[in-house]
Amino acid sequence: MKRYRILSIVLAAILAVVLLADLGGKKDEDIIILFTNDVHCGVDENIGYAGLAAYKEYCLGLTPYVTLVDCGDAIQGDLIGAVSDGEYIVDIMNEVGYDIAILGNHEFDFGMEQLKMLISRSNATYLAANVTYHGSGENVLADTKPYKIISYGDTDVAFIGLSTPYTITSSTPTYFMEDGEFVYSFANGDGSELYTLVQGYIDDCRAKGADYVILLTHLGDTEAYSPYSSVDLIRNTVGVDALLDAHEHSVIPCEIHKNKAGQKVLLASTGTKLNNIGRLTITPSGNITVGLVSDLPDRDADTVAFIEGIKASYEEELNTVIAQSSLLLTGYTSDGVRLVRSRETNIGNLCADAYRAVAGADIGLVNGGGVRADIAAGGVTYADMIAVHPFGNTLCMVEATGREIVDALEVSVCEVQSEYAADGAAVGENGSFLQVSGIRFTIDTSVESSVVFDENFMLASIGENRRVKDVEVLGDDGEYHPIELERTYTVASHNYLLADSGCGHSIFSDNVFLIDRAMSDYEVLITYVADILGGNIGEEYAAAQGRITVK
Repeated sequence: MKRYRILSIVLAAILAVVLLADLGGKKDEDIIILFTNDVHCGVDENIGYAGLAAYKEYCLGLTPYVTLVDCGDAIQGDLIGAVSDGEYIVDIMNEVGYDIAILGNHEFDFGMEQLKMLISRSNATYLAANVTYHGSGENVLADTKPYKIISYGDTDVAFIGLSTPYTITSSTPTYFMEDGEFVYSFANGDGSELYTLVQGYIDDCRAKGADYVILLTHLGDTEAYSPYSSVDLIRNTVGVDALLDAHEHSVIPCEIHKNKAGQKVLLASTGTKLNNIGRLTITPSGNITVGLVSDLPDRDADTVAFIEGIKASYEEELNTVIAQSSLLLTGYTSDGVRLVRSRETNIGNLCADAYRAVAGADIGLVNGGGVRADIAAGGVTYADMIAVHPFGNTLCMVEATGREIVDALEVSVCEVQSEYAADGAAVGENGSFLQVSGIRFTIDTSVESSVVFDENFMLASIGENRRVKDVEVLGDDGEYHPIELERTYTVASHNYLLADSGCGHSIFSDNVFLIDRAMSDYEVLITYVADILGGNIGEEYAAAQGRITVK
């Protein structure tokens, strides 16, 4: 009899925690819900999809009632997603046999038309209960459903799928617009709209005979996502038995939170990159257990072969060495604390320099959230470049006033703290934090940020108190000079930041575009390293260059 190590299983009826559980023993009437989240293209990392397929087959040996669900951010995060715009991931998920999936914010990264195609390509039912279209054109998400009820013998289980309202700015805002106006909404606001919407669907499911209601959410469990966190949602609704969450990459074997009526609701999340698989079990007697499976020795041979076949189709070209690096370019400290979203980093400098040099601009900008991988010392391949910039953004250059540039810097540093780490973890980081080229400045963290966002998380205003100080622009003479607020400069970055209101602001979107959606972001990096640097990343990138000072 096989044994699988379980990180933690909580039995809702008696609140017993079992650290090592033998899941053997045939229980034909058990209902098993296997769940994943935030896989981010980790197709063969950790457990991998082949391990998941093997475990699903094992569970089918225990009971015929097995359902596999994903809670979002599956299709983006590594080159296998980037080279196929997510299609290879959907194909692998079809091979494994997913039944239900929901939309994480990164499911939107390849554009709405591509997402429509991916949903059509998938064998799973996509749920999007809080995504509403109110435009006059085509709703490309028309094939999604708010919920799905599955019958397991005489027992009905309802699954309701929810995406974070922060999707609007954590993906590309213009994807959700028509003629400059938002036509997709995610139940934004103070949280009450989301709670009311979800409660209505819970009530609908119960009225249709659902014995259990499970929320599949891409919300995040921490206060940073308030008022839309998974914990907020539990506390403001009734009728939910369990919530399976994503977005924060939290490893939650099981937590118990009380709903609006004071009843217990189970919350779980698997982490990321298939480092765990979630398993929720409903027994014939009505007990619910949930836990994480973390040690799977078996791999399904057919799934292994399927993934290898996909990888073989593109790996030869991607693994061609196009440059050499004499050093590690990274967005992390030596002890693993992420810096690229709160401090100047050498890889951030490289990426920002690439935009400035390739476009021939005065200033280059790249948001820290768009720098997704390190470049190791040694041979640098196409795959390495795509891993750094996997989103498929495109080169843009605009004319911008010094005042607009200073405003953009102010927005980008609104979360920065004087220290970048606490208890070994990054603090004060934000995906909108700008890595820069051709400009330098100081962040005064003693000044409270005056940046205000509206209900759609778009920039509403910036007050008089400013954290950004001593802004200087690199001149043709090789020296830095104070920025002139009324002067026009050229700024290079990608469409997400300059054209599509990414990071929550539209400071540059109405400006004159000198380059509009040219080469892909990773092609910008390849061109800079291979052509402009002559295929050698040298010691000039050994350390931060004093472009961003934090005090």
